[in-house]
Order: sequence, then C-alpha cells, then structure tokens
Amino acid sequence: MKFLLLSTLFVILISTSFVYAEEYIIDIPLGAYNPELNTQAEVWYDPPQLFVTVGDTITWHNSDKEGHTVTSGEGSGRFGWMSDNFGTANGIFDSGRFMPGESWSYKFEESGTFSYYCTIHPWMEGILIVEKQIPDYPHDATGKKLEFPLLQYTPDQNIEVNLSWDPQVIKTHEKIQFVYQFYDPQTNSNLAEMKYNFIIFQNGKEIFRDEGLSQIGGDYRNYVFSESGSIIVRIEGIHSPSIFAEESVTVSGNIQNKEQRSVDFTTAVYDNPEKTSHEIYHTKPAQRLTTYYELMILIILVPGVMFIIAFLWLKKKPKIKDERQGAVKI
Repeated sequence: MKFLLLSTLFVILISTSFVYAEEYIIDIPLGAYNPELNTQAEVWYDPPQLFVTVGDTITWHNSDKEGHTVTSGEGSGRFGWMSDNFGTANGIFDSGRFMPGESWSYKFEESGTFSYYCTIHPWMEGILIVEKQIPDYPHDATGKKLEFPLLQYTPDQNIEVNLSWDPQVIKTHEKIQFVYQFYDPQTNSNLAEMKYNFIIFQNGKEIFRDEGLSQIGGDYRNYVFSESGSIIVRIEGIHSPSIFAEESVTVSGNIQNKEQRSVDFTTAVYDNPEKTSHEIYHTKPAQRLTTYYELMILIILVPGVMFIIAFLWLKKKPKIKDERQGAVKI
C-alpha cells in the first residue's frame, strides 16, 4: 500500500507542470540571405540570442525575401560556406523550408542550450538558452502553493505533525533545514520525547533516513540535495517510547501502532542556477533542548551546592574555636 501511494505521488509530481508558458517571436529580417550583411539587416535572426524557460514556445517569422529554415545544430560561421562547410544538424528540431511571410513555431520541453542555423544559408546562426522555471513560492505535488507550517495527522488522528523548511524553495547544493513539531490534537499541547524516523525519497528512491527523538520545541534535520527532482519527506513510526506498550489503539476495527503512524509531505528540488557543486556536508542530528536544560541545571546547581557547603562550614567554624578557648580557660 505504501509503495502504491509513493508511486502515485511521483506520477502526480512528474505529470504536473508548474510553468506558466510564454510565447516569443524571432524575426528573420529582410536581407538575412546576404552573408556579408550588406543590407538593412544587422543580424540574421532577431534577436540572435534569447533566454526562455521550459514550456515556452518560439515562433520564427520570415520577413526576408527568400525561403529559410530553423534547424538545430552548428552553422558554418560567416564565411565557412566558402570552404564547403554548410553546417551540421543534430536532429533536435528542423522547420524545413518556409517562405517569405510564413512562420514556424516550436515548444521547448527540455532545458539546455540550443544553437541553430539555416540549412539554405548556413551563415545564418542563432542560439537559445532554455532554463527550468523556478517558482518563488513553495508548492506541493500538485503545484498548490503551501503556507508554512504544513499540517498532517497520523492515520489514528492521535498525533498532529507540523513541518516547514528553509529556504522555502529547495535548490540543489544549498543546505535545507527541515523543522517539525508533534502535537496532541485534543489538547493542542506540544509532545516531547517522541521517537520517529525521518526519511527523504527522491525520484522514487530513498536517499536519507535517520532516527530521532523530539524534545521541547520540536526537532530538525539538515540536508543538501545533489540532484533535482520530486521528493517526499516522510516522518514515520511516531511514538512515545515510554508508553509504547499502552499506545496501540483500535481505529475503525484496525489495530493502529507506531509503525502505522506516519505522515508524508511532498515538494520538488530545482537545479541551482548559481551552484553546480557543494562541499561534503555532514548532516547533523538535531540539537537537543533537554541537553541545554540539563547543562543549565548543572551550571546553576553545582555552584549553589558549593555555596551552601561553604556557608555551613564557615558558620560552624567559629563555634569550634569558642569551645577550644573555653577548654583552655578551664
């Protein structure tokens, strides 16, 4: 059942588009047929370089007086055709010949850098840089905008789990901090001392797993993603180890235990346009707040005990001296 749910979520992630597509026009100006540009044309494709995003459609319009093509590959350069270099097509896209006044369109479904040229006039060259669309807001598997903290209940409705992460838009090679808390939905009180497993799936594979024990104020895990793709953050096996023997309950005729107490959150990781690698990063376990409290108690308690001992010793010392003096007088 878990495998079916996991597979379904990834199908939704893969099939859902988060991009709002746009359309662009590239003009083939009058005079582009001339390799020396001894015409009113300043470039062969206008603009000769264009940045777009995945899902966008480009339309080339022929404003010249001769037929042209838009063919992916490498052209000959301005005068390469004079040395029998007529360009090399790579087969990604090819308009075929379209005449003056006609247009041809192509929708880019993948990111990358695409050079193109005209097979009839191989000196005519252009380039397209197609980038992945990175939203400026966090979203779930369906592309729905998320508001932090996210809220999920375990199947038995006994535990509420809140989750958020920072930065809110996840990119590769950046440290992401996942912060989460456990609550009793009946009393809305924080649940400390909750044991669990923190798991991350990416592109259908488990890439991270760690055991945890929540403290006052919740818990967190850090992670750095090396690859882009859809992810599922799962917190499973949530239970209180001190009362686990009493935790199994019956819900709708089924026995619910700690193994069935899990919640899933979904989102996506995007390629980082600014970073292509990162240093080896050690995923640190969450800092335990109870440790700080214990240290604070020791810091306060130890000096306090020493002060009391010193006070009692000083209070008792003069009394002993008086007794000795009295004994001498006798």
